[in-house]
Amino acid sequence: MRDDKKIKEEVKQQFGANAEKYVNSQTHATGEDLALLAPWLNPLPDSVFLDVATGGGHLTKAIAPHVGQVIATDLTQPMLAAARNHLKSHASNVLYVVADAEALPFLNESFDAVGCRIAAHHFPNPEEFVKEVARVLKPGGKFVLIDNIAAEDEKLDRFVNTLEKLRDTSHVRSYSRSEWLKWMEQAGLVESQSRIRKKTFPYSSWVRRTTESEEQVEQVTAHITSADEKIQAYFAVKKEGEQVVSIQVDEWMALFEKLE
Repeated sequence: MRDDKKIKEEVKQQFGANAEKYVNSQTHATGEDLALLAPWLNPLPDSVFLDVATGGGHLTKAIAPHVGQVIATDLTQPMLAAARNHLKSHASNVLYVVADAEALPFLNESFDAVGCRIAAHHFPNPEEFVKEVARVLKPGGKFVLIDNIAAEDEKLDRFVNTLEKLRDTSHVRSYSRSEWLKWMEQAGLVESQSRIRKKTFPYSSWVRRTTESEEQVEQVTAHITSADEKIQAYFAVKKEGEQVVSIQVDEWMALFEKLE
């Protein structure tokens, strides 16, 4: 039986210990998804935006100039403090709140828009998270979800989720697009726009952001190099000799609207 409380404690420990790494991570700090955020949401100047599981604060940084108020939340207080320190000279319209994505401490219909970026694979109950997003959104409000996803193919799904769990013990699951769409439909959220892109990770910095020993790094590397050619080709594994140089995963960016 899964222990959700234990999972969330692992997330707190992992992100608390590596907070500055996430703030400074080029993988998290850059990406064309951040540039697409405002055009997709098209927020009004007085919009109130909720950033769920802000991590290093990169989503908040991108949207803050376009809205009236941002509430940036995270389960991990040291992570939230690192984000605030990072953004203090960039955004003055941000309030920081420690919050669980699956039990948001806000009243119904409080926000014009909600966003969550590269975080939901740490949530043990994503369907509860989606319900919470729908609850706190105003009618007609928008929700943008950006996260790594698993392919619908079972072998590819198993490979990427095993890979992520070996690399980061706080990883729960990269969910598939079909899983997300089921939960969105159940919550009354309708997809209006989406795209999937291949995201390349420089292997050395990516694997060491969360691993705690060279032995753990070797386990991750062995999982990649022992995979069959089809799997290595799908994830665009690039090697120089026996060294893994880079790897790709699927990232999904999707915009949903709450029915009136």
